[in-house]
Amino acid sequence: MQHIVKYFPNLTDNQVEQLRKLEELYKDWNAKINVISRKDIDELYTKHVLHSLGIAKIIEFQPGSKILDVGTGGGFPGIPLAILFPEVDFYLIDVIAKKIRVVNEVAQGLGLQNVKAEQMRAENVKEDFDFIVSRAVTNMPDFYSWVKDKIKKKNNHELKNGILYLKGGDLTEELAAFPKVTEYNLSDFFEDEFFETKKVVHLPLKYKV
Repeated sequence: MQHIVKYFPNLTDNQVEQLRKLEELYKDWNAKINVISRKDIDELYTKHVLHSLGIAKIIEFQPGSKILDVGTGGGFPGIPLAILFPEVDFYLIDVIAKKIRVVNEVAQGLGLQNVKAEQMRAENVKEDFDFIVSRAVTNMPDFYSWVKDKIKKKNNHELKNGILYLKGGDLTEELAAFPKVTEYNLSDFFEDEFFETKKVVHLPLKYKV
């Protein structure tokens, strides 16, 4: 938790308290419904919370923005980002019902009013969003095909509307078909060894009628 405060020194007392409560909530729910590996639950703040907040080092979501988190699992990156950006609406989806149950219970336990979570396939979402976030649920070409028509027309950020994808390793081959993509190394922002090969990939997408 001290890592989070170190890298995000402007957190409010309420945000710090919400982030602190994450460990208790996830340990409790993980004992009932296993959504995080037992090894990772002990490193929750580095491998899940801080990793999710890497997106916030690339962009500050504007109030009123709408963000779709695809394949959210237990709520990452959506839940930590929703804590950081309380005036932004987050829609968290996953195809596995028990994971969405955990997300809803955690959001309720934190008192988050800006999170909606549902069991849903990305292809079936009917809304448009400023950004679509995810943590390596599949390769970029497949992910792109799921979400390419779900982007808002109006741009309210310095970064163009599109995908913000948390990925690791050498992505040269995977991203070859996307010349407009930008890779941001999380090792530029976080010192922890875990982040040496971790990246945020930004792929701008055009609005499609």
